[in-house]
Amino acid sequence: MFKDHKRLAATDTLIGQGTLGEGIIKCEASLRIEGEYRGDIECKGDVVIGECGIARSNITAKDITIAGNAFGDIVANGRLILTSSGQLTGNITANALIIQEGGKLYGSCQMVQTADSTNRPQNGPEPAPRREKDSNVKETKEKSRQAG
Repeated sequence: MFKDHKRLAATDTLIGQGTLGEGIIKCEASLRIEGEYRGDIECKGDVVIGECGIARSNITAKDITIAGNAFGDIVANGRLILTSSGQLTGNITANALIIQEGGKLYGSCQMVQTADSTNRPQNGPEPAPRREKDSNVKETKEKSRQAG
């Protein structure tokens, strides 16, 4: 009746407003911080620091969104979004970085390309190299130089 090989569903973790947490968090699913957390965070999912959230943490996660305050170094294997209300004091290593108008970054940023992103298509096609269509174009340019 019950399957022994049943896979557990990923559950999001919430540190609610008014909560203070300390230690090390390692999680498989997403994490949202609306309270305050002090300690390192390693997350295979996404991390969101809400507008009321404060993280005094070094954070490693897939995608990270900061709408509150974060103090520490950030490693985003995907993208880091710093919203208009977000403030980050620390260094960033990310594949993609989005800072909305009003967002504050006090630190440095290093852009890296993960193996996953190398397989993604670019935003648009690369422009074709410029080349002369035929010798008539070259002759016309030469005549223009001689006349002018």
